[in-house]
Amino acid sequence: MPDADARYVPIEDYAVIGDCASAALVGKHGSIDWLCWPRFDSPSVFAALLDADEGGHFQVCPVGDFTVERRYLEDTNVLETTFTTDTGVLRLTDVMPVAGREAYRRELWPEHEILRRVECLEGEVEVSVVCDPRIEYARIDPPLEDRGPHGFFYNHEEAVLIVRSELPLTLSRGRGALYGQRTLRAGERHFLSLTYDEGEPAVLPLLGDHAERKLERSVGYWHDWAERCEYEGPYRNAVVRSALTLKLMTFAPSGAIVAAPTTSLPEAIGGERNWDYRYCWLRDAALTLRALYELGYEAEGRAFFSWLLHATRLTAPKLSVLYDVHGNSTVEERTLPHLEGYRQSPPVRVGNGAHDQLQLDTYGELISAAYEFARREERLDDWHARLLRSLGDEVCERWRAPDEGIWEVRSGRHHHTFSRAMCCVALERLVALREAGYLRVDADRYRSEAETIRAAVEEQGYNEEMGSYVATFGGDRVDASLLLLPFYGYTEATAPRMESTFTRIHEELAQEGLLYRYPPGTDDGLSSEEGAFGICSFWDEEMFARLGRLDEARENLNKTISYANDLGLFAEEIDPDTGAFLGNFPQAFTHVGLINAVLTLERVSEDPSDTAPAPN
Repeated sequence: MPDADARYVPIEDYAVIGDCASAALVGKHGSIDWLCWPRFDSPSVFAALLDADEGGHFQVCPVGDFTVERRYLEDTNVLETTFTTDTGVLRLTDVMPVAGREAYRRELWPEHEILRRVECLEGEVEVSVVCDPRIEYARIDPPLEDRGPHGFFYNHEEAVLIVRSELPLTLSRGRGALYGQRTLRAGERHFLSLTYDEGEPAVLPLLGDHAERKLERSVGYWHDWAERCEYEGPYRNAVVRSALTLKLMTFAPSGAIVAAPTTSLPEAIGGERNWDYRYCWLRDAALTLRALYELGYEAEGRAFFSWLLHATRLTAPKLSVLYDVHGNSTVEERTLPHLEGYRQSPPVRVGNGAHDQLQLDTYGELISAAYEFARREERLDDWHARLLRSLGDEVCERWRAPDEGIWEVRSGRHHHTFSRAMCCVALERLVALREAGYLRVDADRYRSEAETIRAAVEEQGYNEEMGSYVATFGGDRVDASLLLLPFYGYTEATAPRMESTFTRIHEELAQEGLLYRYPPGTDDGLSSEEGAFGICSFWDEEMFARLGRLDEARENLNKTISYANDLGLFAEEIDPDTGAFLGNFPQAFTHVGLINAVLTLERVSEDPSDTAPAPN
């Protein structure tokens, strides 16, 4: 068998395109190696990302050797890849078409589409096309029907995939793959389209001028959305790219934002830390809401908050760690042994076993999101208030229980300091909402309980000998999540205990401008190693800013941003030694961290005395 690495593209060599319901990963080699339809967590159509030989892919590229340059068209999620060969230059433009609502009212659109435009810019280039769907996570090589000028139809149950191409394609023998090869000369331009429709008559996509207009409308849609970003500072390019990535990973019908559009990209090559991130985590709630509102995306903030409370009221007063895009909390984890995994790193998992863990910090994060929403919108509906009261009562009953904590350890439950501190934050935020007139709660009870929790955190969650808050009560290890305590208002960054904690965390966990989430060797129930966490690195820089150490904040922020790939995208983790991406990609949480770090740095830069926690 060939070397495993040679068959797989580095994670950082991928780009993402999407339509706010699903997404595809496109490699520098012009191959779509990951696509799930009709939504982010649906079974895959292409999965070469997780099995190079059997997963299926859709590639358009020159025959023979080439060099590559690529970019997103300015302020869009439309990808442009330029191949240079010895004989000419070829450009491939990839988009999942999107438009404003009026466009859908004027004409019929397929439920989902990938539109690919290939054009020869100089000389002549021999182009190769391979379209090889393997649906249901590559369990099925779907039957294909050649309908002549109408295209090729793949039917499976109630869904249909349609391939239409202005380049001639031929059906391979014995399987449902399409192949084509043709020499293009300067000025030639052709479209290819793959569409998906389910449960209704399929819409036959038109190519030519119609496809060109659809591409232009998509460019306009993304450009108009990006223009709404209210941040105009020195990091605008990075912030806008992060915002566009968050928008792409938003499931428009519900407002949910998935953590990543991929599953099982390993946190260590050959390790077992391979998780399905195509779901929505409550821990991201307040951080994401702040990013959306402060960038000026109020409609997206309202939609996200609405989804948060819709999903959680289905399980309240208990909270699930994660939910799918429709708010369902049962996403059972299973493995797919027929897929070898990215660079032969099994297991490939779908679903996520963390859904039934206990993470008490989620109460603080969700209630902080409600506080942020009420502060921005100056209202809470009656059912919002009832839900929040039930969550507050649950915190009072459960805060003493051990839990798995924010990092979803699989080594059992422990008394996590961050979880306890967030329970305190939850009750204090509810009291603040009561005092602002947004809801009625038993303020005396919540204040008293919050004081009890705070006393426990200060007594058992702080190690005097180390001069630091620690990961678990009575423990001696630090944890990067503790850097969030000032963000949530549990304490101030300049408080002596917090400042000494920051110093300790930075000393123990920082490497090459990046931060690990906890020390190597920490027992989290898994044996393999992991990379540095992008989000933790941005928390580190936010702390520098809150402490008024602005030069260090900028220096470290510039260093972390430099780890982005050539398109400005981040995975969940980074190998500090090589800069290689690890974990699922792109990672919403990392991009949220970038946005919030920039916003904090700007706020403190404008008013150096403003180092207290931003209200949230």
